[in-house]
Amino acid sequence: MSKFIHILYVPTMNCNMKCRYCYLGENTNELKSDKGYLETLEFAVNKFRHADVIPFNISLHGGEVTTLSPDNFRDIVEYISNYYKANGKILSENGFKTNKPHIKTNLFNIEKHIDAIREFDVSISGSLDLPFSLHDKYRITKGGKGTLETILKNVSLLAELPNRKKVSATIFQEHFDHLDEIVNDIKWLSQNTCLNMNDFNFMIGFEPQLESEVKLTALSEENQVALYKRMHKEFAGTDLEEGLKNAWFAEFTPAYCTNCDNCGEKFFLLEKNGDIYSCVRGQGNPDFYYGNIYTDSIEKILNTAKSKIFLAHNRHGISEECISCEHLHLCKTGCPFVKNVYSSSKSYTCKLQKEIYRDNEYEEIPDNFAYYYLLKNHPTLAQEHLKYEPEENSLEYLIAKDEKLQQVYNPDAFILSVDGQEYKLQSQILKRTRDFIFISKKSVIKLYIKHETMDALSDYPINNSLFIQLLSGDTVVYGDEQREKQEHIMTHQIFKGTLMKEPSDKEGFYCADLSGLLALYGDMLSKTSANNLFFTTSALRDYHYTKQRNNGFYHINAINLPFQNIELYYLNLDDMEEDINA
Repeated sequence: MSKFIHILYVPTMNCNMKCRYCYLGENTNELKSDKGYLETLEFAVNKFRHADVIPFNISLHGGEVTTLSPDNFRDIVEYISNYYKANGKILSENGFKTNKPHIKTNLFNIEKHIDAIREFDVSISGSLDLPFSLHDKYRITKGGKGTLETILKNVSLLAELPNRKKVSATIFQEHFDHLDEIVNDIKWLSQNTCLNMNDFNFMIGFEPQLESEVKLTALSEENQVALYKRMHKEFAGTDLEEGLKNAWFAEFTPAYCTNCDNCGEKFFLLEKNGDIYSCVRGQGNPDFYYGNIYTDSIEKILNTAKSKIFLAHNRHGISEECISCEHLHLCKTGCPFVKNVYSSSKSYTCKLQKEIYRDNEYEEIPDNFAYYYLLKNHPTLAQEHLKYEPEENSLEYLIAKDEKLQQVYNPDAFILSVDGQEYKLQSQILKRTRDFIFISKKSVIKLYIKHETMDALSDYPINNSLFIQLLSGDTVVYGDEQREKQEHIMTHQIFKGTLMKEPSDKEGFYCADLSGLLALYGDMLSKTSANNLFFTTSALRDYHYTKQRNNGFYHINAINLPFQNIELYYLNLDDMEEDINA
């Protein structure tokens, strides 16, 4: 099945301005790369498409995109325009609109690209400081001069173009202290420029701006709400009410990236040198670095992205307030990058978001949403938040009635560690989501087995064994019934006495290093479908099959391999290196 992603491409880090609070600081200089401005984007798109990963949106960011030469700028927007034309059918069939090339710009040098912007219908998202009285204090050239006059003059050049053109403003406390001026400047822009101020965006700045020359003060949650309410007081019932209710605060609604369960599955910032980060917020931060398009496989990049965002969400846990919140399905606890900036488990715009959700009367939270969200992002906490009454004679009902079955399906019994990332394993027929791992011959893979699990249901625990089964994602036809099932690759047992002799770095658990074992069978696994790895013990396995023979309801509900599992893809690094070199 195709995967769809958003690529934010940074063809240059160079910038013609030196905003005093810029989060990139002194890094707004040309990227060191031997690659052409368009070459990296073309290479990345082709490599993603070869892996059946399809960009549904390609937009341009910086640095400052308009510092490119007219020829380089034109080549890039022409390529993106042609990409949308060539892929419009598959995008629309999968629910995505066919876009136009889009740039994020400070508007200071846009005049030299007017012809290309007109020809390829480039949509423009500019940035200003509101109020205007602070613009030339903070948004200056590298020579220290103000920029507002030039930017407003350049905006007037866009008047003749039918392209979508909008601006946004980032609000810190210093801006908020001039609310009356902000209101007047919004009205002036609406009345005196070609900008569609119904398509305007407020953004809320956050601290710290690590490399910045001037440290601005983040807006408190109370003042965020005060900003929102003041805008409603001023603009409700006016010709800007549409923007007030929609675009102005859209960044804090479910339409934006913060509504992702894991934004590492969808959003990728690509720099000209091939480096990939989460987004403009995570740009340059090693915790949000996903790899390099030239040196890493797509599988590794995708898996790293998902894993790093998972870790970012887990670094500071999740608050009980979020778990019980009626808006969890809309917020998903907020931006993982900013949560780590503030060492917080909550969104830094929580109170503002709640105001917006209430005003827009979004749908109610689905039943058991907290459980499903936790299962994906905080799996060790999920089970205690499941509000579920199983039907009589369902599998969950039978497990609840049988203490021995509870041992068979115990979600705390096995933990798999892959290159340091841990996965708490559950039965494949009980979990509500699927986890995939990517391993290679270089992966360090350890299984942790709870001490009590090796003793469970065994009269003589020293004779009990860890029972491992590996199945290929490819299918074969088995038995007299001629059923098509996953092909069995390997069954392996490790007895308790052996486990006891091996060192373990997790208290209360035995540890089995499976790296070499799985590497033995890598070439036999499916290269196109997810392979399956199961864990249980001999004693628990025996009880499962005994229960199947003795209880018809259990036999119907439980498949032959209901044990704790994870699905995996095996990466042949040698082949990948040959492909990359080719």
